[in-house]
Amino acid sequence: MAAAAISASAGGGLGFRRRHMRQALTRPYLPLHRFRRAPLLACSDSRAPRAAVVHRRVVTVDARLPAFFAYFSRLLALPAPLVDASLVSLPVPDAPPSFAYLLYLRLTVVFSDLLLLASVILLATDAHRRRRPFLALVLVLWSPSLLSVDHVHFQYNGFLIGLLLLSLHFLERGRDLAGGVVFATLLCSKHLFLVAAPVYFMYLFRHYCCGLGVVRGLGRLVLMGAGVVAVFSAAFAPFVYYGQMQQLFNRLFPFGRGLCHAYWAPNFWVFYITLDKILAFLLRRLGFNIQMPEASFTGGLVGNSSPFVVLPKVTPVTTFLLVMLAMSPCLIKAFSKPQPRHIIRWVSYATTCGFMFGWHVHEKASLHFTIPLALIAMDSLEDAKHYFLLSVGMFGSLLTLAHTCFYSNTY
Repeated sequence: MAAAAISASAGGGLGFRRRHMRQALTRPYLPLHRFRRAPLLACSDSRAPRAAVVHRRVVTVDARLPAFFAYFSRLLALPAPLVDASLVSLPVPDAPPSFAYLLYLRLTVVFSDLLLLASVILLATDAHRRRRPFLALVLVLWSPSLLSVDHVHFQYNGFLIGLLLLSLHFLERGRDLAGGVVFATLLCSKHLFLVAAPVYFMYLFRHYCCGLGVVRGLGRLVLMGAGVVAVFSAAFAPFVYYGQMQQLFNRLFPFGRGLCHAYWAPNFWVFYITLDKILAFLLRRLGFNIQMPEASFTGGLVGNSSPFVVLPKVTPVTTFLLVMLAMSPCLIKAFSKPQPRHIIRWVSYATTCGFMFGWHVHEKASLHFTIPLALIAMDSLEDAKHYFLLSVGMFGSLLTLAHTCFYSNTY
């Protein structure tokens, strides 16, 4: 129950927008003010009203992250009243935030990046990388994309990517069970990393469970499954108990939002939409009766449909099949020859496939493959070239996040 209440109140983390807040001042950090009151929902005497309260909170608040991120945000909110009581006050104060208010919020991002720092050092000191921790730290911690998203736009991607890199470190060292459990923890913190799950499944099944005999292999499969189930149970058991899984699923996977995000990700669907616009324009010039819709893809709005004029409509199932098709060479490779030294490359490729062909992809999802690729950029000149081109191109797509006066005036 507490998890349900906290997740409903968290609404997806400090970095997400809320329409009922003043856009210029409180958008990046509004959920903090909800966390102090969230546990009170779990202390109600009547179970039916208590569940109803949580139900209403989940409906009215746009919860877009799983429960573990709500737990993390709750921890960040515990010392907040000692810095500034308005951080956790209800209703939201109309007065501009104080310097201590803003400083505390910025420092929480810096504090959470300690996990990223530790994960990078662990990966960079592996023997086959010739011990280059300083260069790895420079490439990751000073990544323009990560700095702009986390420390200007204000989110916690560094902490989440730190979990991913920690999982990859365990896999590279042959500690498959720990790597799988950490990845399950990551999925319960941010579900968008789910696109890497097929690679993890193929690799762990072949590398951890197979080739050891039937009995030992089944034992390892049960052990890995028990670890993953334990993690997911800790995250989602309260929602199952109170019958809110359908609501949670609809919040975490809002397929009705349309093919493209308000700020487009530079992926395959940009060319698809552009081709549809060009064909519609040419057909109209040739005399065909083509109904030109409004600029629904460029209006900066999150719509409930993806209207195409000439080309076939794209559905979530279509994008899923394309992602899996594009990922299939990597899955075959991970299943046939599961080598730990290639796991970072395979996971980066999988997240790239999700970025290129996925449904409603955010431009910030480029961090999921550019940051891991920074670690293998030190392996060869060819890898360095690929990383440089990708990182520069993806950074250009993130510049749209720093367009408001709030960022230029306060940071």
